[in-house]
Amino acid sequence: MTMIEGHTAIEPPKGVPVWDVDPYDPAILSDPGEYYAELRSKGPFAYIPKYSILACGRHEETKEVFSDWQRFVSSRGVGLQDFKLEKPWRPQSIVVEADPPYHSQNRKVLARAMSPKAISALKEGFQIAADRLIDELVARGTFEAVEDLAEAYPVSIFPDAVGLQEGNKRCLIDYGAMVFNGLGPDNKLRQNAMAMGPDIVPWINEQCQRSKIDPGGFGETIFAAADAGEINEEEAGMLVRSLLSAGVDTTVTGIGSTVWCLATNPDQFERLKDDPDLLRPAFEEVLRYTSPVHSFCRTADVDTEVAGISIKKGTKILCVLGAANSDETQWPDAGKFDVARRPMGHLAMGTGIHGCVGQNLARAEVGAVLNAIINKVDKIELAGDAVWRPNNAIHALDKLPVKFTGK
Repeated sequence: MTMIEGHTAIEPPKGVPVWDVDPYDPAILSDPGEYYAELRSKGPFAYIPKYSILACGRHEETKEVFSDWQRFVSSRGVGLQDFKLEKPWRPQSIVVEADPPYHSQNRKVLARAMSPKAISALKEGFQIAADRLIDELVARGTFEAVEDLAEAYPVSIFPDAVGLQEGNKRCLIDYGAMVFNGLGPDNKLRQNAMAMGPDIVPWINEQCQRSKIDPGGFGETIFAAADAGEINEEEAGMLVRSLLSAGVDTTVTGIGSTVWCLATNPDQFERLKDDPDLLRPAFEEVLRYTSPVHSFCRTADVDTEVAGISIKKGTKILCVLGAANSDETQWPDAGKFDVARRPMGHLAMGTGIHGCVGQNLARAEVGAVLNAIINKVDKIELAGDAVWRPNNAIHALDKLPVKFTGK
């Protein structure tokens, strides 16, 4: 058996074009639009020989592969590595990298911790923090939106929501980036991310212990499930770790992308200010338009078929969510940012049993920021070039200099 990047090498299935492309090329990761379009033009799948994988980017096939957990599993890893064949670099997630029935019991605990009632109790504090920060940024005028807003806001509220006794901005942000870079090949991005591990992972692991969790947050509810015998103590710590790995980085990305979308589409910002009821669909459109998680893998756990293409057991499939979310057969004028679109069915937050369990928290956080912006900011302008940060799984801004003009 030949292995490539930790999974079984396969031959291209009959009828699938061979495409000599590197989807993890930093140039593609920074500006993926042409790559997305060409992938969709190849048909239901393309075979990428560099990694011996199939890639899908049309909405229909991507949704089928991404959501059918019985045929296309997550427990063998949502990156290139096949956990059935190689040990992962860290204990695998018992939610994102798990399948039913084990996934179901763990997700149930997380869903309880971040229930609508729990999120609702946090919204007033979220809004107060967002209003305060936007007031400060309006007073400043020109600022760096990634560092001063997209990163600053979540780390000001997230630790308290979880019940963390300590808040370390850089560890929280860099750990998420490290985890998502770890899903790709052994390229420079992954190597540089893994090199941060000795400085970050010990702190993260320490925060996941019961003794480090204050009452009143998500963490307390998770450890209460351990006390009730639903999960064990180790699993409780791993669920807290899941919050720390995915609860900050994607929200940072969502806030940065929201500001970028409004700054580069001033007509849509005016439309949003005129009709604040569009706040929720506007953020859904940001998610569709920018796809913060651009790609996740699934592994075929059986011999199967999709769109008439035979897929062998053990095949790694790269589900390119960014391409699926810009599929014009699903959304006419998909290349246009439209705050009134209401893009039901986008895959930016996952779908099916693996829909992001923290999506209501992310929407509450970004919603508070967006609400503060439309109430306090009259104009958003770029004050320099936007720079996107290449990452093996996340499409995120690295720099976004902007100017806020207050009302």
